[in-house]
Amino acid sequence: MAINQQYNEQEVIKAVANALDEFYTSLIGKLGKLNIKAVMRRKNPYLFRAKAMNGASQIVDALLSAFVSSSEETIFGNVFFEPIATAAAQGQKALAEGVDIMVERDDTVYAIAVKSGTSVFNASSKKKQEQNFMAAQKLAQQAKKRFVPIVGYGYGRKKASERGLPKFYMEFAGQEFWAELTGDDDFYLKLIRYMEALPEKYIEEFDRVYQKAANKLVREFTVEFCCEDGAIDWEKLVKFNSGCK
Repeated sequence: MAINQQYNEQEVIKAVANALDEFYTSLIGKLGKLNIKAVMRRKNPYLFRAKAMNGASQIVDALLSAFVSSSEETIFGNVFFEPIATAAAQGQKALAEGVDIMVERDDTVYAIAVKSGTSVFNASSKKKQEQNFMAAQKLAQQAKKRFVPIVGYGYGRKKASERGLPKFYMEFAGQEFWAELTGDDDFYLKLIRYMEALPEKYIEEFDRVYQKAANKLVREFTVEFCCEDGAIDWEKLVKFNSGCK
């Protein structure tokens, strides 16, 4: 039986709107704070030279594209699925480490760890997740309630273990996860519909800040790493990135 078969659709829609606002606010804020030295400290100058990137704008375009791609996935995973899952399950923020949502239904406590995609675990983090659930289980035992630990993935599909070994916790991904929370097999589709035109209202501001960041980084790169004739001073760039001093 689903955890919450009578979810409040308006609360879910509100959670979606709040999550999108937090996503864009955070992403736009990070873009606005970029500076070329901080970015170039973490990049591979040899790769840029190997790709014959001889223009400041070429390098900045590559930097910004990589930054946005990496940042948006991380930020979205952090701010989107958990609050929506909390609203859908009508749960509470969990106090236990490694558990995001606690839901009490009759004689059962559901402990839910919400993840974005299905490729978040390695052997060490799987073990840690199990330990976190075991710690949370003690709280349910004190209340003399049945304990159900769940790892839920906001999107994707989760294959059953090839060995068929039982886990201490259950895993659900994509459609199965949202159906487990709500009892609605179409909830994962409704979730995309709930966004409606909300993303579009942030695009103009995002584009404006993106272009300002691009202009700023090109100017900084030119000042810091270009010769008087406009050519990139590759040795200066490599010294800055990899030199001992």
